[in-house]
Amino acid sequence: MQEIAFTPQMMVVLGLLGLTIVLFVTEVVRIDVAAVSIMVLLGLLSLVPGLESISDPHRLFDGFASNAVISIIAVMIIGAGLDKTGIMSRVAGLIMRSGGTTEKRVVPMISGTVGVISSFMQNVGAAALFLPVVSRISARTGLKMSRLLMPMGFCAILGGTITMVGSSPLILLNDLLPEGMEPFGLFDVTPIGLALVATGILYFVLLGRFVLPVTKGEQPTAESTEEYFQRVYGLDFVIREVRLEDHNGLAGRTVGELEAEYPVIVIGAFMNGELRVGPWSGLVLEPNAHLALLGRHEALESFAARSANPLKDRLDVFGDALAPNQSGIAEVVLPPGSELIGKKVTDIAMRKTYGLSVLGIHRGEETIRSGVREVPLLAGDTLVCHCRWDSLADIEKNRDFVVITSEYPREELRPQKVPFALTFFLIALALILFTDLRLSVALLVGAVGMILSGVLSMDEAYKAVSWKTVFLLASLIPLGAAVEQTGTAAWIAHQTLTYLGQVSPWVLQGTLAILATFFTLVMSNVGATVLLVPLAVSIAVAAQGMGMDADPRVFALTVAIATSNSFLIPTHQVNALIMGPGGYRVKDFMKAGGIMTVLFLIVSLVMLNLVF
Repeated sequence: MQEIAFTPQMMVVLGLLGLTIVLFVTEVVRIDVAAVSIMVLLGLLSLVPGLESISDPHRLFDGFASNAVISIIAVMIIGAGLDKTGIMSRVAGLIMRSGGTTEKRVVPMISGTVGVISSFMQNVGAAALFLPVVSRISARTGLKMSRLLMPMGFCAILGGTITMVGSSPLILLNDLLPEGMEPFGLFDVTPIGLALVATGILYFVLLGRFVLPVTKGEQPTAESTEEYFQRVYGLDFVIREVRLEDHNGLAGRTVGELEAEYPVIVIGAFMNGELRVGPWSGLVLEPNAHLALLGRHEALESFAARSANPLKDRLDVFGDALAPNQSGIAEVVLPPGSELIGKKVTDIAMRKTYGLSVLGIHRGEETIRSGVREVPLLAGDTLVCHCRWDSLADIEKNRDFVVITSEYPREELRPQKVPFALTFFLIALALILFTDLRLSVALLVGAVGMILSGVLSMDEAYKAVSWKTVFLLASLIPLGAAVEQTGTAAWIAHQTLTYLGQVSPWVLQGTLAILATFFTLVMSNVGATVLLVPLAVSIAVAAQGMGMDADPRVFALTVAIATSNSFLIPTHQVNALIMGPGGYRVKDFMKAGGIMTVLFLIVSLVMLNLVF
């Protein structure tokens, strides 16, 4: 190999790389601020004589218009649109019904699903689409976002190695192979990718409790209805789900009759494909109806014993509708002049008219907990109610009530827009899979379609974008370009291989994988692939000339796969995407990603040599 001279420009770029890593690890300033500062410093260095070639000030901000950054913005908007219509909530419900509500069961379900999706679409796209799903599951199960997002993100990266179209390096690989060398087929790498995804899932299932953080800056998980009862009102009420058996005699009776016989409150009913939260007391119950019952532990157990209807351990049918982000406990006061004063809850048909299930009436210094339906209401009464948050939002506009509960999710879902959301999502996906259209353009077609069809407003689209992620990635792109253009990356690779000297093919292959891992942390994985694949082929050919068993195709594929080994610091697009929502710090990635990096190298190298 021809000797590469070490230049002052290389020395400066190596210094900037070191400074970037120090800023990321120590977090003296926020990570996005550090990235922007490095970008600005690159621009200023162009004024120093002799360092003009490090960066072009006229192209310093090209990262903000790069294919990767625009793609991330578009896919965040698409994901927000799918979430706004309730699609992602349904996906979350499906995963929970299949995988349960514990971390050891939810993590494999989410991670495995994202890994498979990443095999045929960009991994950052798969991760962004599942962000709302993870958020829903976190709200419904009480599991911390930081315990779910990192396994999902890592498996999204790993899933890109399942097919030759799962990641940019693998897509590029065949074009970088020398003329006459056999190209790789679509599924040639599938055994390697599946082994890597399986390794990632097992890693987090077995070691997740040790390596996954519970971040201090994470948004607190929404408080469950049961916890709120006990904390604020001292009411030992819980919610359980039951399915009415044909033989118990409750079918044909009304909700009011059931509540009159048993000391429970029906806060949900599912019959004939229709789900009601706060069903009115005159609703006639049908055989096999699913009910959500609220009451004390002993009251619910008594109901189950007397009516021969076993209670479920967790909410299934009502898991989403009664989740803390959809419904909960609210406090409303009757002001003087309210037309409801002097009337009873049953006279008003409070559940049917307003969607409020009254659980107690706080009057003066006491809380009336029993017989609340027959108590005449007075001015100043505080009604403790269970309701859907959208019902509470409507009540805020009603002068007969003053809503005391101010902090609750004001989420306006648009289920009527589901056809538009699915149509534009599928159009974007089809453009990615079946055309040569640039990824960013294909995704923007879906994002703009969401806005024009009314799935999202433009303001909502702006809010859907994590601008911290955008600035982090866009600001690092000039540094990666400087590493490549000044020859710093080539010099590092050359010096490493020169230092190794005459070693076995296993060592050469492992060194290339480590080099690819390092380069993809500080520059784009595409740039690392373009740089190292020709070098890997040359090394393998030279090793063959010395009588070693080194396959140039395998060495080239080693590089293309190893450029997905981006877990150590949040410079990869997926890691940058989940950093904000998960509340992660750089040291969290170094802790969990350090072990994952080693496992990736071991498993990929073993599988490469077993398969090829």
